[in-house]
Amino acid sequence: MSNDIFVVTECLDGKVSDISYEMVGKAKELAAASGGQAVAVMLGSDMAEQAGTFASDATIYVDDPALAHFNPEAYGKVVEALAAARSPRLTMFGSTSMGMDMAAWLSVKAERPLIAYVNSLSAEGDELVATSQVYAGKMAAECVPEGESAIVTVLAGAFSVEAGQGGMAVEQIAAPVPLDGLKTRFVEMIMPAAGDIDITAQEKLVAVGRGIGSEDNVELAEELAEALDAAVAASRPITDAGWLPKTRQVGKSGLAVKPKLYLMLGISGAPEHLEGMKDSSLIIAINTDENAPIFDVAHYGTTEDLFDVAEAMLELLE
Repeated sequence: MSNDIFVVTECLDGKVSDISYEMVGKAKELAAASGGQAVAVMLGSDMAEQAGTFASDATIYVDDPALAHFNPEAYGKVVEALAAARSPRLTMFGSTSMGMDMAAWLSVKAERPLIAYVNSLSAEGDELVATSQVYAGKMAAECVPEGESAIVTVLAGAFSVEAGQGGMAVEQIAAPVPLDGLKTRFVEMIMPAAGDIDITAQEKLVAVGRGIGSEDNVELAEELAEALDAAVAASRPITDAGWLPKTRQVGKSGLAVKPKLYLMLGISGAPEHLEGMKDSSLIIAINTDENAPIFDVAHYGTTEDLFDVAEAMLELLE
């Protein structure tokens, strides 16, 4: 067993995800403390250029046509083979749909403990300590995995993006296991239909969550957005209820946004939502629950009634 830390990176539509850089930066810190290396692992086809953008101690790029698009079976088999051959102390995945598929596969196949929804990692002597968010972020659980090797899935926004960006020579290899005869095959990537407003291009967003109460109250958010020259976005419960279209949804299963202003009305800050707005320049949260996890990331916040605050803001803006 080595002291190396594997970071299984993600690349979608030719772009490396921010969570990949975040994990590489943290892996370098942990590996330096244990005398190992932070090893970025990228799977794909004709993506050597993207593989060279990590500030890792080493980068392994597995190139195969079968890896051109995410296939949980193909990716799982490759990661399993790499982990078996190189025996990393820790294997890190993003807490994303892709990452959770691969992490679960490796945990079962390699019989290694898996800690999910991690937002903090530290090395204390020979022990690895992972802090995991539970109950939608309302509680934190400190976990010390048993055995010599473990797996974690990391929440987006937990670590610095810049710490993992840089350049490194890439070791390009062929797939270490046969990828013909797969039971799963990629058919088509269906992108979300274009909406009336592209929230990813907006400089200001007013986002509404479950705390808005009812569909009728969305109108207040729209009035506030108009006064701020902003657009209205939403958390998943709002779009699931049909109060706003899916194209307005921010989060892991929606869109990632980076506005200059992200004003939230009644959003608690579940990890899935944070993943989509963590890079906003200014985050303002209005939520009556003083323990809401959103206050851990917001630059400014208040526990006053959101309707009172919104109406007061409207008066000032008018």
